[in-house]
Amino acid sequence: MLNNPRHTPQEPTRSYDRSWDEIEYMLNEAIRVQNGWIKTFFEAKKIGQKDTMREAARNKKALEGVIKTLRWTLGEEGVEHPLH
Repeated sequence: MLNNPRHTPQEPTRSYDRSWDEIEYMLNEAIRVQNGWIKTFFEAKKIGQKDTMREAARNKKALEGVIKTLRWTLGEEGVEHPLH
């Protein structure tokens, strides 16, 4: 579908009405959830649950991107562009 010249993707509708407080709250929640996955990883490691360890590691890593993007959005000093 992407190579179809007649296909024009519709632009998403954006409200641009997120407050800085809402973005900071989401950042704090992402950090909290990431810490939960780190805890889950080490608890699973103690009892040898490799599937749970993989899931926890995958989710922790995904949240790194979320956290970096939110920090970048907030203009946090020292945070490089999230795609680099």
